[in-house]
Amino acid sequence: MINIAVLGYGTVGSGVVEVINTNHKSINKRAGDEINIKYVLDLRDFPGDPVQDILVHDYEVIANDPEVDIVVEVMGGIEPAYTFVKRALESGKSVCTSNKALVAKHGPELMEIARERDINFLFEASCGGGIPIIRALNSSLTADEIDEITGILNGTTNYMLYKMSTEGCEFDTVLKEAQAKGYAEADPTADVEGYDACRKIAILSSLAYGRFLNYENIYTEGITRITPEDMAYARELGMTIKLLATSRKVGEDSFYAMVAPFLLSQNSPLFSVNDVFNAVFVHGNVLGDAMFYGSGAGKLPTASAVVADVVDEAKHLHRNIMMNWSSYPLNLMDMSEVEGRFFVRVKGTTVDCVKEAFPEVEIVNLKELPDEFAFITSTMRQGEYEERIRALADHIVTMIRVKD
Repeated sequence: MINIAVLGYGTVGSGVVEVINTNHKSINKRAGDEINIKYVLDLRDFPGDPVQDILVHDYEVIANDPEVDIVVEVMGGIEPAYTFVKRALESGKSVCTSNKALVAKHGPELMEIARERDINFLFEASCGGGIPIIRALNSSLTADEIDEITGILNGTTNYMLYKMSTEGCEFDTVLKEAQAKGYAEADPTADVEGYDACRKIAILSSLAYGRFLNYENIYTEGITRITPEDMAYARELGMTIKLLATSRKVGEDSFYAMVAPFLLSQNSPLFSVNDVFNAVFVHGNVLGDAMFYGSGAGKLPTASAVVADVVDEAKHLHRNIMMNWSSYPLNLMDMSEVEGRFFVRVKGTTVDCVKEAFPEVEIVNLKELPDEFAFITSTMRQGEYEERIRALADHIVTMIRVKD
């Protein structure tokens, strides 16, 4: 029998218990042993719930029990999750987590502790909910050299942008709707400002490129400035707007990473990823293109990914699963050197003035917005764009990057 302890009985924690109880026989068969939930840690009581029989309020009970083999951390946040996870690993217990903030900040340290003790620290559910992208990067794609990862990694913002695109909703209106449906938190900052997606692309990039990408170094821009008018331009162009988290290898030792809204054409595999769904596009030098698609959040999809890690750790109880992630830092190139195309809306200027600054542009007009127009630049370095756009600085309504 393999005993596990679940830290946190919120949405994901209760999902973990439900998945294990519902699929107990098949999970035990795949693990090669019986998985037994010995403890659930939470500050609250749950009268009438069977979990009450195994509920504890003090982490010391779990930390000091040598019979606990695996700790499942689904509390969220940095503390006390970091302290609890580190203690568990140091005492020889494997850990799996859905906590992207914890993995993005302390992943290298926690993996090193696990390596030293020949146990495991796994985090499949930290990126993309139920999409098995971590395992794919760490084992299935090891024959490839990955040179790009681009994903829709936040279901909340994808839902909001989809509603804005299809129904012409204002940002504030669709945010309230997302909150009412439980897709957005009362404080939606982490989602709408891109911080959630930033941590996820940091984790995925660290695995793909084998070095630690500090999320604090990633240029991050959210969706708060996207308007129905921007969506109208996108429709006119046969495009859509998505919040993308992307990283790319552009030279022998040169990388960039960013999170920002992008205009996508219908040729993009991410164009049709709508509603709360997530998708991750990966390009390898041997594989070529691949895309992973599915539910990026939610109780049971996320819990399913957590339990998959429990099974993996049960099968490798005293044997470390090698992770392609070192503590050696991944240094990013300056954003001014990153190349791309730029969609710009302007007001109070002329096409001639635009072409003086940007000789090669595609002009876009909308009948419903007669007082302005937009243009799309040719491919150029961001630094060059910033130099050229100074001549039009007083006339800019908005700028959105274009993903080719």
